[in-house]
Amino acid sequence: MRQRSLIAITAALAAGALTLTACGSRDDNGGGSDSGNGDTTVVIGVDAPLTGDLSALGLGIKNSVDLATKIANKEKYVEGVTFKIEALDDQGQASVGQQNATKLVANKDVLGVVGPLNSSVGEAMQKVFDTAKLVEVSPANTNPALTQGVNWQTKKERPYKSYFRTATTDAIQGPFAAQYVFNEAKKKKVFVIDDKKTYGAGLAATFTAEFKELGGQVVGTEHINPESKDFSAVATKVKNSGADVVYYGGEYPQAGPLSKQIKEAGAKIPLVGGDGIYSADFIKLSGAAGAGDLATSVGAPVEALPSAKEFVANYKAEGYKEAYEAYGGYSYDSAWAIIEAVKKVVEDNDGKLPDDARAKVVDAMQNVSFDGVTGKVSFDEFGDATNKQLTVYTVKGGDWATVKSGTFTG
Repeated sequence: MRQRSLIAITAALAAGALTLTACGSRDDNGGGSDSGNGDTTVVIGVDAPLTGDLSALGLGIKNSVDLATKIANKEKYVEGVTFKIEALDDQGQASVGQQNATKLVANKDVLGVVGPLNSSVGEAMQKVFDTAKLVEVSPANTNPALTQGVNWQTKKERPYKSYFRTATTDAIQGPFAAQYVFNEAKKKKVFVIDDKKTYGAGLAATFTAEFKELGGQVVGTEHINPESKDFSAVATKVKNSGADVVYYGGEYPQAGPLSKQIKEAGAKIPLVGGDGIYSADFIKLSGAAGAGDLATSVGAPVEALPSAKEFVANYKAEGYKEAYEAYGGYSYDSAWAIIEAVKKVVEDNDGKLPDDARAKVVDAMQNVSFDGVTGKVSFDEFGDATNKQLTVYTVKGGDWATVKSGTFTG
């Protein structure tokens, strides 16, 4: 994303000047439709949990993609193309995500999809999109297997050409957390808990391996039912284990009550988790007991990045009811990566979309490179983000405070 006139864009947003052109009848070539004003309409799909426990993160994703399309339309960034979004609610469920993927594929105007939030949902969607040659860019999936194959620890092999992500992976996030907990927080005995889901179990595994490698001791492990809110039995096990820290692989709807119940059981020790717990809702759910808990999240704090100032100002000016949350900047950059790929395809085809636009967009995505909200945006040979920065946050004064930002040095 090039630097633009902040004042001009913000003023336009505030005045409500950025409007989307209505979509006209679809053509037959999968390359967008005539919007009625001479422009071709290109739809960017969004898949995220827009209702339910994880909706705070999902709505932040949706709004940030919406903002990217509005900026692109205002600037006429791709000559002759008007962007709009189609947002679908996956409810955090893999089966629903797969149905959504099929629906988005069926809309020929859709040339790219941003999402999903959950790695388990991403896993269910990949083949559907890849078969249709429809590019997918996740701002939040972190399980390494999605880009590097199930045997990624011994042999990295990319399973799907159409799948990309702007978030870094748990192969980096878990060990990064372990290094901080062992070397800087000086915690030596950990009790590891996960929710048995793709994201949580994978993150817990990479944390555990690095923590043990550093010389730390795993004094207990447990799996919880993500549908439950009663973790008293697990909390008692934590108390009796002698652990000086808990690592949780999972998301904030369970992590908040878990942290609270561990403290109530008498274990006055911090709970540490990944980006799945980095939400204002974790603080609400954990209450006063969450003070001192820790989370790692992908990238640097958006508010601290000079490159993100426009995004933050424009998001506020647009008046979205929900916060952009942990993945807002990455969602904006995911959408902008699709916009950049569409721009390349259009320019290479004499100013119009080719009949095989979807396949061409997949190819163009591999070489996309721009300065985005979250820093430099580009992808490696697996479709992974080349930006490997992470940040440790702690709950302090009823909010998340930055502790340390850096890269994994393993």
